[in-house]
Amino acid sequence: MSILIIEAFYGGSHKQLADLLQEDLENCVLYTLPAKKWHWRARTSALYFSQNIPFSEHYRILFASSVLNLAELAALRPDLGKLKKILYFHENQLVYPVKKCQDRDFQYGYNQILSCLVADVVVFNSVFNMESFLTSIGKFMKLIPDHRPKNLESIIRPKCQVIYFPIRFPDVSRFMPKHKAAHLQKMLSLKGNGSAASSMALPSQQEQGSSENLLKNFDSESGLCDTAQENLGSSFMEESYLKTYNSSDNSSSHRGENKQNPCNSLSGVDDQPRPLHIVWPHRWEHDKNPESFFKVLMHLKDLRLNFHVSVLGETFTDVPDVFSESKKALGSSVLHWGYLPSRDDYFHILCMADVVISTAKHEFFGVAMLEAVYCGCYPLCPKDLVYPEIFPAEYLYSTPEQLSKRLQNFCKRPEIVRKHLYKIYSIGQCCFAFLKHMLLRSKRIEYKIGAFYNSQTSLEQKIPEVIKLLSPSVIQGIFRFLPKRDAKQ
Repeated sequence: MSILIIEAFYGGSHKQLADLLQEDLENCVLYTLPAKKWHWRARTSALYFSQNIPFSEHYRILFASSVLNLAELAALRPDLGKLKKILYFHENQLVYPVKKCQDRDFQYGYNQILSCLVADVVVFNSVFNMESFLTSIGKFMKLIPDHRPKNLESIIRPKCQVIYFPIRFPDVSRFMPKHKAAHLQKMLSLKGNGSAASSMALPSQQEQGSSENLLKNFDSESGLCDTAQENLGSSFMEESYLKTYNSSDNSSSHRGENKQNPCNSLSGVDDQPRPLHIVWPHRWEHDKNPESFFKVLMHLKDLRLNFHVSVLGETFTDVPDVFSESKKALGSSVLHWGYLPSRDDYFHILCMADVVISTAKHEFFGVAMLEAVYCGCYPLCPKDLVYPEIFPAEYLYSTPEQLSKRLQNFCKRPEIVRKHLYKIYSIGQCCFAFLKHMLLRSKRIEYKIGAFYNSQTSLEQKIPEVIKLLSPSVIQGIFRFLPKRDAKQ
């Protein structure tokens, strides 16, 4: 096994990424800890892994999320410290919201800075995540009373790049109501039309070629540029949409097979007017700002507007009181309440919903929002955090009052969102294949640049010459984790 994947918090998006890599990379091994007691994982997982990962001469690359203190692991296990190390940031602790400023534990952010210093490549899941981390380092280090380290941002920044979180969308055709299936048909019928391109940004197959051809571009002289990364992700999403639409003719029979499914009560009758169905698919924690969400819903109730709501997402040890209070207050408006361990049940509810809401005070990417949009939900997100990076302006709101007004209008006229053609243009950048290439194609790249590479000279010393040939900036990070060649080989 040449690729070692370590996940100290094996749950949620951390688990999704680790599973995707393990599933698609033949030459890798995964070591994990359960997604419990996050603070203790950040504090102590390096020591645990140092004792439980067996020694191996075959490891070449170490891939870990930023929960792990990579500096501690490298010190405890020098053999792992010698590997080319890729650090992936799902979130960063420098700007992660806390209830009170004094609640912020300096050590968590400090650990992440140390991990970046020992890593060879630092990957973030969004530009917002990367920039909020890098630009906060200076202010964060001022918390040290004296003898402060200097120039850390300038040391770390050259190692950094953004690869959007890879989402593998399932076939949800059996859950699609008729109006959403018709929406997919209309979207796909517009494909290739010039006006549709700006609405969907799903390039035609003639323009972008197959995924396989795009992967081959990685090994060409021009490399895999940012546009190819985006188009590759777009092709994956378009393939999922096509699969969903092509299967929609059979969706009625599929739904008939799910008579025991607890979500069947959501389906209703497509031809009858139904109240607006709002879904909130986030973790039940304070950083997702559930208080703001439920305050808006209660205002809709006070206005005697008709709507349904499904509150999904994982729960942990401390659940804010607002959840139990709001469930009681919302009464018959509630269709579903609580975490769904079954992915089918989860996607079923997303498919039956009309609008997906985020009120987050913290979001570095937002997998749940994109999953809901894939299932045909109209997104409403804060005009802040990562959302402007992914969603066009029409899906963003600046204040809770703006969110309330949008929902009031949708409650009165739910057909507005049910007939809407979506314009989520950046979703195609959620590209798994490029991340996979970072790990998988090292030897092939070595071969391509053999003219600059020999047993006496490390590849790192030849990067400037290589970059002259492979100009796209996204390529630069790849060369930093290519292994040095052993003189004996």
